[in-house]
Amino acid sequence: MVTTPKRNRTLLFALMALILVVVLAGCGSKNDNGGTNAALANNAAANNTTASGENAASGEETTNAAAGNSEARIVKHAMGETPITGTPVKVVILTNEGTEALLALGVKPVGAVKSWTGSPWYDHIKAEMEGVTEVGEESQPNLEVIAGLQPDLIIGNKMRQEKVYEQLKAIAPTVMSEDLRGEWQNNFKLYAEALGKTAEGDALLATFDTRIADFKTKAGDKVNETVSVVRFMDGKTRVYHTNTFSGLLFGKLGLARNEMTKNAKEDAFVDEITKERLPEADATRIFYFTYETGDGKASQTETEWTNDPLWKGLGAVKNGQAYKVSDAIWNTAGGIKAANLMLDELYDIYGLQK
Repeated sequence: MVTTPKRNRTLLFALMALILVVVLAGCGSKNDNGGTNAALANNAAANNTTASGENAASGEETTNAAAGNSEARIVKHAMGETPITGTPVKVVILTNEGTEALLALGVKPVGAVKSWTGSPWYDHIKAEMEGVTEVGEESQPNLEVIAGLQPDLIIGNKMRQEKVYEQLKAIAPTVMSEDLRGEWQNNFKLYAEALGKTAEGDALLATFDTRIADFKTKAGDKVNETVSVVRFMDGKTRVYHTNTFSGLLFGKLGLARNEMTKNAKEDAFVDEITKERLPEADATRIFYFTYETGDGKASQTETEWTNDPLWKGLGAVKNGQAYKVSDAIWNTAGGIKAANLMLDELYDIYGLQK
């Protein structure tokens, strides 16, 4: 068969058209796959973003839930009401008895006022207070030092720091007890509440009450033997009565007081006496302590008085029942640790099994 030039051209055009269709189909296929892959990638990215968003939201919800578990509680105190969230960690304490409360509750303060005696802490707490910043004295706390500690709670006392309450609460939530003259247990309960440790505080108080009852039971008739408390200071000597740290504990224990204390005015927590009045301070047992601040003057008063014939003539002294005890534990510290240590000494003095 003979092929003409016109037919050859027709076949060539048909072949070229076929090739072009195949090529275009391949390109279309590649473009479709690429589009599909891009869409999948975009979808995956979108899914990842959504997943991340969900995880982030879940984290926020967890955090918010945790925060919800630490709801703010309102603590009523001597200066008003203060909202406190969770369990405070960085606590500044502005009273000596408050320092003992924190330590007993397992909280080491970041800052505390100086002990009335000691450098700067009482001997019976100094090991637990290592590393704690001194923030001045009860009567004059250092606000700048307190602010520098960035506390999340400040605990003070109206009788001591009422004038600086506004400055203190501008630094951190601040709770204040009423005074320092009543039962230390009342302040202790407030401090435990502020710390979010009411249950722990109640347990410690219950244990203390159990010890009181145990002492009374074991002491029996010995509680009827009279007691007297004498304090030597720089240039003066005092007899302490019922509304004092030691006196309140004696009251709980049921220890009998001498006539001088029983006849004291209700609002008279001490009597300042001369040597000539020493016989009035006599009792079956005399407990005496000395408020020594470091200059030796109070110790000089003690030496002068205890060497005087009037002191040596007291019945308690002649019978070997005048006991020198710690001023910090029996009077100045004023907190739960001191109260328990004082009770320990009374067990020993009265010859009772703890």
